[in-house]
Amino acid sequence: MSIRTISSRIVYENPWLTLREDEIEREDGSRGIYSVIDKPDFALVVPFENDGFHLVEEYRYPLGLRRWCFPQGAFPQGVTGTPEELAAAELGEETGLTAGRFERLGYLNGAHGITGQSYHVFLATDLTPGEPRREATEQDMRQEWFPRGEVERMLRDGVITDDSTLAAYLLFTMRS
Repeated sequence: MSIRTISSRIVYENPWLTLREDEIEREDGSRGIYSVIDKPDFALVVPFENDGFHLVEEYRYPLGLRRWCFPQGAFPQGVTGTPEELAAAELGEETGLTAGRFERLGYLNGAHGITGQSYHVFLATDLTPGEPRREATEQDMRQEWFPRGEVERMLRDGVITDDSTLAAYLLFTMRS
């Protein structure tokens, strides 16, 4: 289906995202609007060692809850680099770990009905511990290693509810 953008206006923006409203025209001539959240792509890292995973937990303000997930994030505004450089930066920032090896597992769209933001998924192995270099917004973050069976239980039982973590775990299980 072909959709043509008639007009676009920024409704809101801050250093992390832009919300825009686009007036569109469909192939049949009918018009409508799309509300779109523009955010930079991010990297998600699956830190794997000893048949288990390093997860991070932090308070998620929109949920009003603490949640476990794989380390993930985007470059700060004005910083650029390759997806692998971003994965290494996020892993070190959130966990203090350095990976001897990164393996690309995939590239996924998040909430493709409202945003074009996508994410690169990497498996990190040959891990060396170090001190996390967390941003001020991550000051409540903690990290813990969990055996694979425990992570699977957490996913099944709704302890881990982050969709990108679940999708990354699926890619991990499907790798050849």
